[in-house]
Amino acid sequence: MSEAHITDKQGDLQERDALLATLRAAPPPKVAPDIGLPEPGPTAVGRGRYAAVLAAMFGLIGVAVLAGMMVGSVTIPAGTALSILIHWISGGLLLEPDWREAHEIIIVQTRIPRVILAAVVGASLGVAGMVIQAIVRNPLAGPSILGVSSGAATGAVIVMRFGLLFLGAFTLHIAAFVGGLIALTIVFWIARTGGNMTPTRLVLAGIAISAVLSALTSLLVLTSPDPQLAARVLFWTLGGFGSAQWSLLPIPVAALVIGLGTMLVQARRLNLLMAGDESAVALGLDVERFRRAMFVLTAGLTGITVAVSGVIGFVGLIMPHIVRLMVGADHRKALPAVALLGASFTIAADLVARSIIAPLELPVGIVTALVGGPFFIWLLRRDARSLGVTR
Repeated sequence: MSEAHITDKQGDLQERDALLATLRAAPPPKVAPDIGLPEPGPTAVGRGRYAAVLAAMFGLIGVAVLAGMMVGSVTIPAGTALSILIHWISGGLLLEPDWREAHEIIIVQTRIPRVILAAVVGASLGVAGMVIQAIVRNPLAGPSILGVSSGAATGAVIVMRFGLLFLGAFTLHIAAFVGGLIALTIVFWIARTGGNMTPTRLVLAGIAISAVLSALTSLLVLTSPDPQLAARVLFWTLGGFGSAQWSLLPIPVAALVIGLGTMLVQARRLNLLMAGDESAVALGLDVERFRRAMFVLTAGLTGITVAVSGVIGFVGLIMPHIVRLMVGADHRKALPAVALLGASFTIAADLVARSIIAPLELPVGIVTALVGGPFFIWLLRRDARSLGVTR
């Protein structure tokens, strides 16, 4: 081997080592503009502004919770609702009851569990949507768009159709989780066909799988000997919190706590993914293994929410975008914020659903779709403008 060739090879190795050292020392590079996700970083939003945003979100969720306790077939004054809540939280140590017993039963046994369930579902869908958008680097991705919600609903309907409730309500949770995970795996496999996963292919694959799963669900209903199955399936396809009760809350609450805690621990790695796979690998991240783990986590969260509330679309799509506009894309800050905003949004959507045609209730999924649909169209138009398309 010639000396010149050896010298050139040594020079290439030195350049590579220098590049890796620079990548390890520098913050993640900016995301390409066509991805649509802003660059994470400690300077994305100041601490004071972030604290103010969180305070505003806590205030918003407080107002939503109070309204959720007041509004219903029986309207309860705000002062009475707050007094009952304080009395219940303190275990009866604070405030002497001067309200009707029926009001206390309505709030404690019906409305508080419903508000908690709505908040947990909204927070779970919000954080799941934000993580999905990060791991696929596509701002148009979400649990509903990628077919996870449809897969979870199909899994639950299969269990009901064939009477496989050998573990009771836990069977629905397991079936919804497995269905959502299978649907997401298929969508991701289709989008990666040919070794090149594009945002357009990902969205189209999700839409196609959702359509197939919806058709399968309809087939299961039409061929069922149970005439009541259609009414029960309507709950899974449109979503709602009318079945909320205390015994239903432990699993979704535990799933949210575990899921959000895991995501916060992995927030730095999620930030690295937004810089691109090559940069993340150069910084020591096992991209494929990490992405698979996050897929399982988001599928689990989505599957459990579908099992307890049915399919509620667009929450995981629109909430992450609003949060990024307010606090930036750093997941260490964005994940708590999107959980709070998602909780407030679903509580408010539930209020609209049970108030607009009272005493009847609209499915919550209809309300979220009426809000999320136009927002999704706006996102598509915005991306078209960013690519120079004016028509």
